[in-house]
Amino acid sequence: MKWHTTTKHHGTTKRHGARRLSGALLALAAASGLLLTGCSAGGGNENATADNGYDRKGNGSAQLPAPDGPRGPGERREGEQDSRDLAPAPDYLSTFALDVDTASYGYARRTLAEGRLPDPSTVRPEEFVNSFRQDYERPDGDGFTVTLDGARTDEDDWSLVRVGLATRPAEPSGERPPAALTFVVDISGSMAEPGRLDLARQSLGTMTDRLRDEDSVAIVTFSDEAETVLPMTRLDGNRGEIHDAVDSLEPARSTNLGAGVETGYETAVDGLREGATNRVVLVSDALANTGETDADAILERISTSRREHGITLFGVGVGSDYGDALMERLADKGDGHTVYVSDEEEAREVFCEQLPRNIELTARDAKAQVAFDPRTVAEFRLVGYDNRRVADEDFRDDDVDGGEVGPGHTVTALYAVRTRPGADGHLATATVRWLDPDTRAPHEETGDLEADALDDSVWTADRGLTLTATAAYFADALRSTDHRHSALPGAPGLGELADHAADLSSRTEDKAVRDLTQAIRDANRLA
Repeated sequence: MKWHTTTKHHGTTKRHGARRLSGALLALAAASGLLLTGCSAGGGNENATADNGYDRKGNGSAQLPAPDGPRGPGERREGEQDSRDLAPAPDYLSTFALDVDTASYGYARRTLAEGRLPDPSTVRPEEFVNSFRQDYERPDGDGFTVTLDGARTDEDDWSLVRVGLATRPAEPSGERPPAALTFVVDISGSMAEPGRLDLARQSLGTMTDRLRDEDSVAIVTFSDEAETVLPMTRLDGNRGEIHDAVDSLEPARSTNLGAGVETGYETAVDGLREGATNRVVLVSDALANTGETDADAILERISTSRREHGITLFGVGVGSDYGDALMERLADKGDGHTVYVSDEEEAREVFCEQLPRNIELTARDAKAQVAFDPRTVAEFRLVGYDNRRVADEDFRDDDVDGGEVGPGHTVTALYAVRTRPGADGHLATATVRWLDPDTRAPHEETGDLEADALDDSVWTADRGLTLTATAAYFADALRSTDHRHSALPGAPGLGELADHAADLSSRTEDKAVRDLTQAIRDANRLA
């Protein structure tokens, strides 16, 4: 059973706070520090910072979403956090920036197909989950719908709760705004290997034929140094010139990725088009070995271009040896997202379908906040999003970066939730906040979930929820030390998980699910 709300927005800000707990409940929560310390393995130090990266409030009460209006930044724990840490009492909020990246799953599939287990540090569960299409209800206009559902696991009192966010369907290509795309193409020596520069060259050539006459393309290459091969050029009457520039791409020497990104943004600013979607598309194996190699330093050098001109970064990863961490960091901090391509079919989907279809943005700085009800929830944790956590009080601070989302996208977040025995009534409220991409006016939408709406089993639940659970269990197993048992509650072994995936595949006849089944089988064989 799904619960969702939909609100249309027409240029005005509509604020929907998460469900306010009653005064009696607030009083009870404020006095219940001793009762709630069981939610944390670390005891009741209420002035400590939560191990999952959320900011502890230290006041002993269940926390509500931040009131309307911006808040100052909260203190953050240093270092990267692991999503397998539980959210201790009294913090019943979870806040994160939206993320539509899928590169981690694509790279894991490539690695497993080559007979290797992926490095656990490259496995990001949210990117596994968001690699699959979902059937969430779509809004009529810009903005989001919010859908919540969940199901019980095989472990007592534990459930998986899914928060689904969806934008409107993408417009037919003829109805979208024009695009000004600056392709920054890695031509270093490592790109000479099959499935790298040759794949990029072929894909760019095909995409050139698919783009509209009103679109524009620029091409920057980098090896030891960066060079603008083609300034911003309209497709109308110039496709031959663009094809010649693409065909001229040949591998050279080292990988000065920093110079490539900097020159790419300079070229994008020089060719900036008002009323168009201006985007830098980085195609690389991200194995930087010359010049600036730190993502923050690279992006600091082009921060003015990013912030003042709203130019987003779209990262396309290639190669069996791939600098996943650098590419992911660049995309996150560059207000964009990443994908990974390993073959011609995937490249065609990315360059010829996804990119032209989803060029425009429908939401900037989008964040989600989930408020769990302490009357029904004993503990919870967000699966993944380790690099996307946001301080709870920054949810409505619009100066704090969120995620950029376009039409046709869905975003899924999965929570492991332990309910209280006999829990009944309200379970959680999810709120998404975003800025209009043109006016930067803020909007919000919410959805709710009741405890009695939880299905009896994740394996017999809605197809989308079962698929989400399968992808999350798979990712968590790959991140576990022995690669055999997931840390998520109720997780099957990889062999049983492959059987569940195969059952789902036979029900849906979905190629993406068949590919997932094969990847799980590969991992089980290698573990």
